[in-house]
Amino acid sequence: MSFPLAMVAGEASGDLLGGLLLSGLNARLPEAQPYGIGGPKMIAQGFHADWPMEKLAVRGYVEVLRHYREIARIRKELKAKLIDQPPAAFIGIDAPDFNLDLEIALRQAKIPTVHFVSPSIWAWRGERIKKIAEAVDHMLLLFPFEEEIYRKAGIAASYVGHPLADVIPMQPDRNAARIALGLDANAEVLALMPGSRMSEIRYIAPLFIATAKLLHAAEPQLKIVVPMVGTTTRNYFDAMIKQEGVEQVPFQIVEGQSHTVLAACDAVLVASGTATLEAALFKRPMVIAYRMAYLSWLLMRNKGYLPWVGLPNIMAREFLVPELLQDAATPKALADAALFQLRNQANRQKLEVHFSEMHESLRRNTAVQAAEVVAGILKR
Repeated sequence: MSFPLAMVAGEASGDLLGGLLLSGLNARLPEAQPYGIGGPKMIAQGFHADWPMEKLAVRGYVEVLRHYREIARIRKELKAKLIDQPPAAFIGIDAPDFNLDLEIALRQAKIPTVHFVSPSIWAWRGERIKKIAEAVDHMLLLFPFEEEIYRKAGIAASYVGHPLADVIPMQPDRNAARIALGLDANAEVLALMPGSRMSEIRYIAPLFIATAKLLHAAEPQLKIVVPMVGTTTRNYFDAMIKQEGVEQVPFQIVEGQSHTVLAACDAVLVASGTATLEAALFKRPMVIAYRMAYLSWLLMRNKGYLPWVGLPNIMAREFLVPELLQDAATPKALADAALFQLRNQANRQKLEVHFSEMHESLRRNTAVQAAEVVAGILKR
């Protein structure tokens, strides 16, 4: 008996989660037939993509408004298809602004709905818990502190750990990573990670490039490595280097090797998002930065409940690493913070202890646990 399984992932981090979930599901329930919206990691696990994932990969109020008609059309077409030909279940992977409304309609049509990755209701827009209760039959949680929220709200949920904690080794092999990237074993290496979405790279790449220019002037021997998601983002970053007139900075740009770069580097300058957790799991000191359209910033800056935006800081409930956002994110401030993270040995040792404890708390064999939950729903 086959189980058609509809799924939607809207960006690179969701594709990673979807691919890992499918790897567990293929072993647990090989008769599942996954399809919908996803990326290369999901496709590698047998997923059929009806729409390219990049269509949904936008962030911020202003950016979403620019693409609203196309995104709304895709959701309308997908909803009609799924209601006309109901899958055994639907799994929305993150992308709550797209998935929750879709899940409400599907649940009303008696299609079981699973949501993988809780929206950050503990950080901002806590009122969304009411919408989640309407949309989701079962929530798969990445962080242990989320369980209490869903228990109190009466929503079925399972803490399955974070799959990145299973994938990333507790002790990354720095030497092997440096050999793979052609970096000297004794070189001082800074990773620049300006994001995976074009909508955020447009705002953050010029800032990171200007920061790299200052760092190169102060420390000409510093190696600066930039992992990019794919050719489109790499070409854009190359164009920004030329536009900013900093060809003298010897950027080493690589595609699809972010984990190799994180294993090889000494510190990271990273855009706020999942990559901050990845850097923590690699036990690397970091500086978190973010910029967005000014109108989006005005709308969002007072909606938060927490003083932190970076996942390592949120999990630790303290500023383990610096966060420089919007107007505070100047090239000089970022360069100064990056040099501190590169050079201060006491700070590096403290962070390694904190990040190792964080890593242990998130290791739960997520692919297997999440697949067990989904398989149980499908078989019902």
